[in-house]
Amino acid sequence: MDKILVLDFGGQYNQLIARRVRSEQVYAEIKPYNKITPEEIKEAGYKGIIFTGGPNSVYDETSPHYDPNILDSGVPILGICYGNQLMAYMAGGEIVSAENSSEYGKTTVFTADNILFEGLPSENICWMSHTDYVKTPPKGFTTIAHTDKCPCAAMCDESRKLYGVQFHPEVTHTAYGKQMFHNFIFAVCGCKADWKMENFVEIAVEKYKRKLAGKKVLLALSGGVDSSVAAVLLHKAIGSNLTCVFVDHGLLRKDEGDFVENTFGEQFGINLIRVNAEERFLAKLKGITEPEQKRRIIGEEFIRVFENVAKELGKIDVLAQGTIYPDVIESGKGDSAVIKSHHNVGGLPDVIAFDEIVEPLRDLFKDEVRETGTQLGIPHELVWRQPFPGPGLAVRIIGEITKEKLEMLREADAIFREEIANAHLEGSTNQYFAVLTDLRSVGVMGDARTYGYTIVLRAVTTDDFMTAEWTRLPYEVLEKASRRITNEIQGINRVVYDITSKPPATVEWE
Repeated sequence: MDKILVLDFGGQYNQLIARRVRSEQVYAEIKPYNKITPEEIKEAGYKGIIFTGGPNSVYDETSPHYDPNILDSGVPILGICYGNQLMAYMAGGEIVSAENSSEYGKTTVFTADNILFEGLPSENICWMSHTDYVKTPPKGFTTIAHTDKCPCAAMCDESRKLYGVQFHPEVTHTAYGKQMFHNFIFAVCGCKADWKMENFVEIAVEKYKRKLAGKKVLLALSGGVDSSVAAVLLHKAIGSNLTCVFVDHGLLRKDEGDFVENTFGEQFGINLIRVNAEERFLAKLKGITEPEQKRRIIGEEFIRVFENVAKELGKIDVLAQGTIYPDVIESGKGDSAVIKSHHNVGGLPDVIAFDEIVEPLRDLFKDEVRETGTQLGIPHELVWRQPFPGPGLAVRIIGEITKEKLEMLREADAIFREEIANAHLEGSTNQYFAVLTDLRSVGVMGDARTYGYTIVLRAVTTDDFMTAEWTRLPYEVLEKASRRITNEIQGINRVVYDITSKPPATVEWE
């Protein structure tokens, strides 16, 4: 199986690069720049390498650098943004920083006739995000693209199959980015399109049959898409050696606990233990308002509950989780900045009573997880359920969490989801939910003054959850949801709609 190495230099879109490669049915692996040598790269048989972007300057001594010998390894390389600058720096080119030459956002790029740009118009829109740029390409390189501000927006040394672009072809704002990846993967690297999600399922099942043979595994089942797919995948691999623990922490959506129990206990025949731990979690969260603290408390309590169950069951060797790529990158693993800690990644306590943690989906994006679920035969209505964070409604309540607030939010969220369904709009938005703010405001109902909470409605459209656009829901749907929420739920007198995309916001509020 042909594969491409994505060499990670700490950029925010690194996971998206791998996703773009895999969408061409070629397998991609991400490795931190300081965890693999040029010799190991050659031995692994990668057909090509992509240097990712990053927030640093190549002239900063603390910035990520790499062994220049990689340029003479014979393996084709594509450098993106910082990766492009690093390639130029290693080969002896000149990189400069000039404030008046900075480019951020959609930029017109003029491209020359080159294999990397085959099938593209000579003038197209790309996404720029840089201050530093290559002023003078290294010896042996030629400039193959420019913008009004950037004299070298792309360069190449065709004799060594080295290519660099200053812009980001991986983001959807770069109109022909997909074609650029296609050209690099197939025309430059000579890859074969021989990897599909069916391959992932087959490889993963066989892998965990061997890796977990004879071991008892405890899986953290939230009932969301990720943990559900992980559960069925591992059940296929190890059968009765898997026990799923569903912790009902009292932070679930309306009727969620019963749905999860019925689906996995009855429909799939998986060993399932339901733990009702609402009082335990609410006691730990009492008085807590800071989002990261909430997540870490919930993460640790999850583990402690699992440990208790494991002790009751006897020797349990492995803890399994439904961690996926966006969880890992947002929790700041590797050189990326922490955006928010996910309870199953950055929220894990330092000491846990398991010999091993298994995360069979940590290399997949959300759409790939759904495709995997479909391949495993999981019903459509479960595979395409609304994403729901492990910490549950705790990160959709701004401020302190109380039973009263939980009940208000459950009802508001249920109403909003019901109105989306009534309008047959489930397929037009990828995630939609309600948030209870800590803001109270004056209102009027009948002839009486009210002082109630504000509910925020949120809906986003995305394919990978690394970036997201707010969904343009019809006004009449928003109006009906707002009217029902304020009429049917005591204590809420105002509803607003969040029209912020990701970035600058995240999908969730906390």
